[in-house]
Amino acid sequence: MHLPPLAAFPEASWQQQLAPREWESLVQAWAVLCRAYLRLSDDDFRKQTQSRASLVAFSSTFVRHVVAAPELQTTSASLLRPVFHLTSRLLRLLAPPDLLEYSFLAGFARIYPKKRTSRLIAAVFGTPSSSLHIEASLTTLKKQLIPILDAGIKGDVRLVEARLVSLGPLLHASPHACVHLLAGSDFLQGLVTCFKVTNPPLRRAIVTTTYLCVVGLTEAEPPKWSMLSDQLFALRTVAEAHRMGPLNANDSLVAELVTATPLLKVLLRRAEERGVATESLKKRIALLESFGKGPMARPERRARSTADKEDVRAEMRLQRVSQIARVQDLFPDLGAGFVSRCLDEYNDDAELVVANLLSESLPHHLATAHRSEPLCPSKGPPLPDPAPPRPTCPHFPTRRNVFDDDEFDRLGADESKISFGKKPRKDADELLRDRSAAPNKAAVLSALASFDSDDDERDDTYDAADVGGTVDSMDQEADGAHDGSEEVLFRAYQSDESVFGRDVATRRSGVRAKMREETGMTDEAIEGWAVMLARNPQQKRRLDAKYAFAGQQAQLERTAWRAGPAGSATEDGDVDGGARRGDGGRGRGRGGRGRGRGGRGGSVGRATGEKETEAARSSKEAHKGSRANHNRRDARARKMARGGFAG
Repeated sequence: MHLPPLAAFPEASWQQQLAPREWESLVQAWAVLCRAYLRLSDDDFRKQTQSRASLVAFSSTFVRHVVAAPELQTTSASLLRPVFHLTSRLLRLLAPPDLLEYSFLAGFARIYPKKRTSRLIAAVFGTPSSSLHIEASLTTLKKQLIPILDAGIKGDVRLVEARLVSLGPLLHASPHACVHLLAGSDFLQGLVTCFKVTNPPLRRAIVTTTYLCVVGLTEAEPPKWSMLSDQLFALRTVAEAHRMGPLNANDSLVAELVTATPLLKVLLRRAEERGVATESLKKRIALLESFGKGPMARPERRARSTADKEDVRAEMRLQRVSQIARVQDLFPDLGAGFVSRCLDEYNDDAELVVANLLSESLPHHLATAHRSEPLCPSKGPPLPDPAPPRPTCPHFPTRRNVFDDDEFDRLGADESKISFGKKPRKDADELLRDRSAAPNKAAVLSALASFDSDDDERDDTYDAADVGGTVDSMDQEADGAHDGSEEVLFRAYQSDESVFGRDVATRRSGVRAKMREETGMTDEAIEGWAVMLARNPQQKRRLDAKYAFAGQQAQLERTAWRAGPAGSATEDGDVDGGARRGDGGRGRGRGGRGRGRGGRGGSVGRATGEKETEAARSSKEAHKGSRANHNRRDARARKMARGGFAG
């Protein structure tokens, strides 16, 4: 007998367009057909080849749409049991590829509790052909997520968050999936890298995924204790690397994992139950405990009065909401009302609630309760009434400025003089007629009275800038600006400029050490002196002229005059005839140009008492001023005076 095919389960928007009775009739029809298919024997069920595709489509669409719209789970509650058995039979007998994808299995584990789905998924992993298909799907997801996780903030953060959130129920129900994802270190390293992105929803998804994967290693058959030890060592390594880095030590995946989840307690308890709690495993767990954030410092509570009871109730309610959010981070499929009942059962201990949910050891009244139960507002403590407004403080500080009590403050300003934006432009006639900004006549007369017309300007005739030739502005030594280390530095600069280099070898050389000892200057000061000297050629010429003679002349020639036998000898000659060392064309005593030549102006090479010499000296002194050439300037002044005025 061939049964009719099943129609695909519609989206939530289709249900909103149907009347409640029509929707109930559709749900009853689906339930009846599912039971009819379930009553068939295995052979007859396999022979329903024509309806096989419709069964797979109905099961896959039911899971997908209920996960997307949780309200469908309430309106289609009578379909939950038939769909579960129908899907189990399809996976066990037919193993269709559409139902072996990780997305379907994760949605299936989200709708149904772990106690029912874990055995089914474990049986599917036990079939070689089905296991290969599921592992291929997980491998594809893993290859897609690892590059995005390693990219950090540059990757698609929303895609990673959506994939990890949807994968959580499958990791919670299937240890095989946890083992497959943690094979190798690339996936865990990607989670550690992506946790640096400061996105709270993404961080919660990463912490949940890491917790479920590590705990899933202890739930596998047989448990992967060796692999667990390697993962704990990897977590400790990345935590130590993060602690040595520049970021906050508490802002790491390991610190959040150890603090916000009961990971270490669960691992240690399960290892002790199995008898594999070796010293090495205990040591690694203890080392990870040191990376916890520690208890947060809370201020001391003061004695509350009756007026603060509402604040206490509001604080208790906020604390309960925070605990519910912590549990729902690990179990997103649980309703807030169900989590609140669990917290009431275990005295608000969120870690104990998480541990019992993982081990499926809840009491009977909680294990059979509806896990999608929402939080009823009437069960929680009521929100406090808004606080009454506080009285205004009568003593506020006041600010004052120069504009207080002006015409604007007294509202007495002339409106014709007030303009917003640019002032309207006036022509020349209007500006002349406007006498509001004209200067006061008394102020003008006062300024004229203070002006002395007979006051002459200062005479700058004898200023150094006008005299010329009397002051050498470059002769710093004449002004007393003398540096004792200047000569040492300049001598070294003339001999070898490379000793002023800025490299390490030059600074460690013996020449540089000697310069530091003689000058008392640092390496930076010595190198800076050389740089400034290279940039100032005028300073370089001054130092060159200043330190040109270093006292290194081997012989001093005699320049005193001596009378020769013939009565005519030079000032520095040793023999007669005006030749020095046999050179008649050069030297001071030659017959051509130079000092001591015969003829006009040659009084230097003659005897001191001659008339020409004395006359030349007196003439020279007569036309020479005491400072510079003032006689020429005075003569020019007298000439200009005669030309400009009569007389």
